[in-house]
Amino acid sequence: MNVTAIQLKKIDGQQMKNMLAAATEWLGKSAREIDALNVFPVPDGDCGTNMLLTMRSTVEQAYWLTDRKVSTIAKAVADGALMGARGNSGVILFQIWRAMAQSLGDKATADGPELAVAMTEASRAAYKALANPVEGTILTVMKDAAEAASRQAATADNDIVTVLEAAVTAAGKSVANTPNLLPVLKEAGVVDAGGQGLYTILEGALRYLKGGAGDMKTAEPRLILPEMPASKLTEFLMEEGAPYGYCTEFALRGDELDPDEIQVQLEKKGKSVIVVGAGPAVRIHVHTLKPGTVINYATRLGTMHDVSIRNIDEQRQAFLELQRQRAPAGEMSTVAVVSGDGLANVFRALGAAAIVPGGQTMNPSIRELLRAVEAVPSNSVIILPNNKNVVLTANQVQPLTKKSVRVVPTETVPQGVSALMATDFQAGFDKNVELMTRGMESLISIEITRAVRSARIGERAVKKNQFIGFVNGSLTAAAGSPADALVKTLDKTDQEKFRVVTIYFGADTTQSEAEDAGAKIRQHFPHMQVEVVEGGQPHYNYIVSVE
Repeated sequence: MNVTAIQLKKIDGQQMKNMLAAATEWLGKSAREIDALNVFPVPDGDCGTNMLLTMRSTVEQAYWLTDRKVSTIAKAVADGALMGARGNSGVILFQIWRAMAQSLGDKATADGPELAVAMTEASRAAYKALANPVEGTILTVMKDAAEAASRQAATADNDIVTVLEAAVTAAGKSVANTPNLLPVLKEAGVVDAGGQGLYTILEGALRYLKGGAGDMKTAEPRLILPEMPASKLTEFLMEEGAPYGYCTEFALRGDELDPDEIQVQLEKKGKSVIVVGAGPAVRIHVHTLKPGTVINYATRLGTMHDVSIRNIDEQRQAFLELQRQRAPAGEMSTVAVVSGDGLANVFRALGAAAIVPGGQTMNPSIRELLRAVEAVPSNSVIILPNNKNVVLTANQVQPLTKKSVRVVPTETVPQGVSALMATDFQAGFDKNVELMTRGMESLISIEITRAVRSARIGERAVKKNQFIGFVNGSLTAAAGSPADALVKTLDKTDQEKFRVVTIYFGADTTQSEAEDAGAKIRQHFPHMQVEVVEGGQPHYNYIVSVE
């Protein structure tokens, strides 16, 4: 990573242009997945695409400008967003870029505090753009990101990278929380699509400023998932209801257009009305059963440009099909007990239908496991406890439900990962229990943590605050640092039998520290392939799978 980029105090217009171009490409990598999240206000399934097309329009508008003033580029970005905005999320993006451009005024550069002020103004403008703003959407995510940026800007460590980093972290947490604020998201088991899109844009901008433009070509954006299964998504989407009509949007040019009056008139003709801009140009978005009435009204006010009319009901069917493609095949679901956002994402990516937060010092109750089993859509459920203290609790679930429940007695996170990787969703329930049980036995698990007190375990004495290593639950080594403890612990295993080491680093360990630990392993055991993954688990610096 580029150290000088991390210490960047401010950016000029050309840096801003390149940053937004990188952020747009980053968004493009996950636009389809963001489309699949979109269930509010109607499941038209194009939120990610709309945001991507809006961002591309902003980049195209600024592409040929050579002016180094950040304000010049910001204004061009806002102009591009106005003409290219698509959908609710695209129009809100326009509001964000326009307010940021206005905040930057005539500035030549933008530093951390100035970015924070611009984000705050952008959040206010986004809320004002909607007649009835709803929490748990892109609005909330922008607000939370702006507030975090402002807090960071008030500290001594307030260069533009650290301010944006605070905003990105807050945006991620805000996206994960959107289902708790918006019942329709909670029912469907997804996060807000617009919020996810905004987070991805901010994350892409941050990665660029940190000097990661090269890495962005091969890496993938992080999709934030809610702490709940999408158990009701299919039945939610299959519910019959009134037709949604047509998503109608266009730019309107005329003499002294009044956006407030246009808003009032269009609300008589449709729903989800957004009118932004003023004076000679406005951008209009409306869902209506009769787009002709909207067009007739608009042509009396001025000339229409960049007109788009899409059948939302057809989009809804395409969205349904997209959800079917994303769902794992078969009639079986897996419930996994995991602690840490990174590990939860790993298990979801491998096919776990539900995550129950828990693990060491935080064992879930029978009620929590039962709730997860009842929530998943399948009648055949496998539970992965991933901790020896949870196995017995998991075994108490079967008598309490009509579903068929089996427990694969994984005692560690690596065993759980290996069990999931052995899953064959085309095979039967009993066969998968057999496959997953064999899979969990094909590796060894290592855990590195800090001793909370001095003790003697068998013949080994451990001092308080030493870092200690366990192999399959047995204390094996102690050292002065987590990395040294990991190397010593690995050295106690029969390394010649194993070839792959996966390191999941915890909440108290930085990416840099984890990469250094991985480098040490490669140095000491050159025949091993080493992968470093963010786990986010508490208490344990490293949880390691050796295969």
